[in-house]
Amino acid sequence: MKRRDFMALGAATLLTAGAAWAEPLDYTEGLAKAHLAKGEVVFLDFKADWCSTCAAQERAITALMAENPEYAEKITFINVDWDQFGRSDLVKELRIPRRSTLVALQGDAEIGRIVADTKKSTIKALMDQALAAYS
Repeated sequence: MKRRDFMALGAATLLTAGAAWAEPLDYTEGLAKAHLAKGEVVFLDFKADWCSTCAAQERAITALMAENPEYAEKITFINVDWDQFGRSDLVKELRIPRRSTLVALQGDAEIGRIVADTKKSTIKALMDQALAAYS
């Protein structure tokens, strides 16, 4: 195989994989409850643009989603802007202590949560729990 062909094949593979990867939704009031009511597994990422811990978590989540397309196919990822929704009913109901909190939910049940942990292995474990809850 010629180098040019190899590069073209590699680029096509990345573009195809990227097409299957769904961008996380941006939270609006009632969005999480609507997806939970449909029986979906929801992964909430409480974050702020200025938060370095949140950015590290996002890098891990993005890498994990690229490694395993099933995450994006079976889990609904929702970004919750802490600056806008940090005092919302959702935050109060789920007792979210701070930004950089990740929570996986299905129906009325919490699958798991992480607070301020940026280890890829810990985030993967939570995402795997969410994936296992998918039915």
